[in-house]
Amino acid sequence: MKIFEWPWQKSEVKEFFGVVSETPADIERAVDQIIDQVRKGGDSAVSKLMKKFDGVEIFPGDFNVPKQRLAAAWRSAPAELKHALKTAKERIEAFHGCQRLTGWKIMDPDFGRIEQRVLALQRVAVYVPAGKAPLVSTVLMNVIPAKVAGVKEIILVTPPGPDGWPNPGILAAAHLVGVDRVLRVGGSPAMPALAYGTETIPRVDKVVGPGNIFVTTAKKRLYGRFDIESTAGPSEVLILADETARLDWIAADMLAQAEHDGNNPAGAVLIGGGKRRAEALAKEVARQAAELPRRELAESSLDRWGYIISAKTAEQALELADMKAPEHLEIVAKNARKMAAKVRNAGAVFVGPWTPEPVGDYIAGPNHTLPTGGTARFFSPLSVWSFYRTSHTVEASRKGLFSLADDITTLAESEQLTAHAKAVKIRTR
Repeated sequence: MKIFEWPWQKSEVKEFFGVVSETPADIERAVDQIIDQVRKGGDSAVSKLMKKFDGVEIFPGDFNVPKQRLAAAWRSAPAELKHALKTAKERIEAFHGCQRLTGWKIMDPDFGRIEQRVLALQRVAVYVPAGKAPLVSTVLMNVIPAKVAGVKEIILVTPPGPDGWPNPGILAAAHLVGVDRVLRVGGSPAMPALAYGTETIPRVDKVVGPGNIFVTTAKKRLYGRFDIESTAGPSEVLILADETARLDWIAADMLAQAEHDGNNPAGAVLIGGGKRRAEALAKEVARQAAELPRRELAESSLDRWGYIISAKTAEQALELADMKAPEHLEIVAKNARKMAAKVRNAGAVFVGPWTPEPVGDYIAGPNHTLPTGGTARFFSPLSVWSFYRTSHTVEASRKGLFSLADDITTLAESEQLTAHAKAVKIRTR
């Protein structure tokens, strides 16, 4: 784990924060080949690629998971899991219900009628990985906003396990939220199948949900064939902590992020205490990491991307946070709420000692699908708005067109688009 002192090591911190994980060329080539195979080969290509990557043989076209299996997964789920899923569902629905949008109309007596329509997307796919961790909560976080928006058809796509069927927890969650269809297809072939459509897999308007580097690369390559929520990278956390914060709590929060898949940035900015306190935190992180079942993954993340920065003031800590633009930002300090109000660049902010980031991952209500890798400077969390598009309606009256005709033709002719001008002139001569 790296330890920096701010602002004395400003250039080193900037360089470390500025490291962008570029997609290796061999992965891009591999993804391009997969896309080409699925585009040309359809269901047969999807089946062959699943056998190659997932080690499971699913016959072409046999990708659907029957609704009865979803219902059975829900019935057999432990009571405590059912309770947790229901609680999370209620809270996520309540938060996202506040995001509904409606259109508007303007009636202009001198021109006519102008309208903005807000329309839900027709068909959306939610991808839920199940590799190193079956992300049951991702089902709720991605499906519920789409349902609130009014998406007509929601397809959940998730890879099968060794027995040929998806994780039962994922299926139970899918049953609870009422997805329209579940496909047992791995991410690499699933993305081009959803982009182009196959004999049995329909083309969708948008794909949301996390995935490995192959899934993310495919989503980037296929953007334009369908929409995506963001260019997601490894999940990350940054914690701003003053001297009132318990180091064992901060260490636990860093490890909660680091245990994902071995490639997750986890950092802390300690306000006060100097390098000695930073070293004490590093020792506490190492002590707790040694006790984790997922120790190898956590230690891999911390060795590559773990960091602690020693700062003197809250202002310096906030400057570092905005520079990093983290996916998750925790603030554990005396004036945590005031500090949070000054943050500009973060996917989500968790305020105070009683709000570790997993509260937001599972049950607080706001979405946990957040911008990563510094993209919080310009991307937003997944929301109901992610599943809307807008369309304009313009209806000019005769009086309206005549009143604006001269200005329209002037602008058209300034662009040397004489046919544009003529389309107006022919009506107003």
